[in-house]
Amino acid sequence: MGKKEIQQTVEKIVEPVLVENDYELVDIEFIKEGKNWFLRVYIDKSDGITLDDCQFVNRELSETLDQEDPIPQSYYLEVSSPGLERPLKKESDFERFKGSKIKVKTYILINKQKKFTGILQDCKDGLVQLQLDTGDNVSIPFDKIAKANLFFDF
Repeated sequence: MGKKEIQQTVEKIVEPVLVENDYELVDIEFIKEGKNWFLRVYIDKSDGITLDDCQFVNRELSETLDQEDPIPQSYYLEVSSPGLERPLKKESDFERFKGSKIKVKTYILINKQKKFTGILQDCKDGLVQLQLDTGDNVSIPFDKIAKANLFFDF
């Protein structure tokens, strides 16, 4: 089973556990670092994530994943908040963060570029609307987005 398949299988297993406990699944990573495999589950909720939330969800998911045993090799489970530069994966993420500054990378050239930073204006009809730092507006097809994150100016 490949990494993508494992991520999809794990998502189907953990999503109901998270929803039942009022958490949102933001992202799942299954990656090898050195000789060890890590399953990272990023969670969020409306009033933010605390260390207690991460510990609680880790215990819940550990128990569920042990029962289902979807991953053939040994791995370390880590549960975390998505951080300040939270990834935007679903159209609902873009809806939720309207008015926020984001950065977007695309699979294809749009207006002769693949990287954009600006204020998220809207997401509808399969298009993400950004007002760029230059003041120009751009429409990016949702299915052409390789990666999108909230952008935090330090």
